[in-house]
Amino acid sequence: MHDSSTAPVVTNPATDDRVYLGRQPIVDRSGALHAFELLFRSDAINRASIVDDMEATAHVLARTFVDVGIVAALGGHPGYVNVSRDLLNDDVVSLIPPDRFVLEVLEGVTFDTALFARCALLRRAGFRFALDDVTRWSDTLESILPLVDIVKVDLLFCEPDHLDDLVRKLKVHNKTLLAEKVETRADHDRAMKLGFDLFQGYYFARPQVLVSRRANSSRHALLRVLGLLSGDAEINDLESELKTSPGLVMQLLRLVNATAFGLARPIASLREAIMVLGTRQISRWAQLLLYADGRNLPIASDPLVLLAGTRARFMELAAGLLWPGDEPRLDAAFMTGVFSLVDAVFDAPMEELLGKLRLAAPIEVAIRERSGDLGLLLDAAEAAETGDTAKIERACGRLPELTPYLISHIGLAAASWFAEKTTNEWVR
Repeated sequence: MHDSSTAPVVTNPATDDRVYLGRQPIVDRSGALHAFELLFRSDAINRASIVDDMEATAHVLARTFVDVGIVAALGGHPGYVNVSRDLLNDDVVSLIPPDRFVLEVLEGVTFDTALFARCALLRRAGFRFALDDVTRWSDTLESILPLVDIVKVDLLFCEPDHLDDLVRKLKVHNKTLLAEKVETRADHDRAMKLGFDLFQGYYFARPQVLVSRRANSSRHALLRVLGLLSGDAEINDLESELKTSPGLVMQLLRLVNATAFGLARPIASLREAIMVLGTRQISRWAQLLLYADGRNLPIASDPLVLLAGTRARFMELAAGLLWPGDEPRLDAAFMTGVFSLVDAVFDAPMEELLGKLRLAAPIEVAIRERSGDLGLLLDAAEAAETGDTAKIERACGRLPELTPYLISHIGLAAASWFAEKTTNEWVR
């Protein structure tokens, strides 16, 4: 259900580091709390400003799972979340726990053979469906009913002459009937008399806005995922880990799609992304998301992402000259470049973070002590970033295969790589 309520609390979104989640109670015939509908909120003003339905639901899920928490948001009750056709067809929907959530199909969704098949598959997986904003009986509605468990009848826009006939026909199909937009006592009394099972609207309660500090849980989830990607983890292990962070999955998949040039069609699932691109590419973009997460900037214009990405690519290209064809060492060089800046992300001591990351010994030693081949390469990358001639010459003296000209050339190539890969960026 989309809504437009207001509240007196106002914040400055430009300086606000909090996150917001709206919820509105759904009650049963006795007036007892039955469930909550979770609503997208971008600030403390209790009003929805939705541009993209799929993006709004992704934010709701991320806020529920990561920032606010399922227990705080729902207690022991079910949660209703709006789902668009795109989300229903995306494997991201499989990250939603079917025992805790009802998928509320938006009124603008057009059902066809493909969507019928998709919803039937999701129902077999345990999902329950509610049909939103029903206002009159139709052949289309009748064809959809076998797929849904709950029908939400919009009392505000259902013409009074149609309501009795609509309810009578719906009851024949043995569906749970929910009266939404119950605004007055008269609305409530009539809905009770007609035999509605559940009720939602301003007569009971306006949506409440839950406020939480923006959590770094997605970054910690990224660290766990990167740990799995760096080992021999099974795809099922990766999927299980990612189920705890649906917002992260959506970020990762959309970023992969934005940078996976030449594919015949977009990648819709992590499993497919891993099979098509391999864990190596997935790992690299996950590493960059570690820097982009929560900074509220486009990835192409985030200075920290820019520095991490170009440094990592510089080290990979230089490693290719030093150790041609040695893919493991090239990967290690890339990771060294990325994680050499991780203390800036977490604002924590590097020693503490290295203890949690459990990086391979050559990478850890390179970052901590600037020793070993990777440590010398990291020094060269940092020298290239400063443009300091003396530092560049010292770095070349320790790595004779490199020259100041090569370092300059590699630096430009690394910057071009980052610019090309983020031309179609989307992260904001």
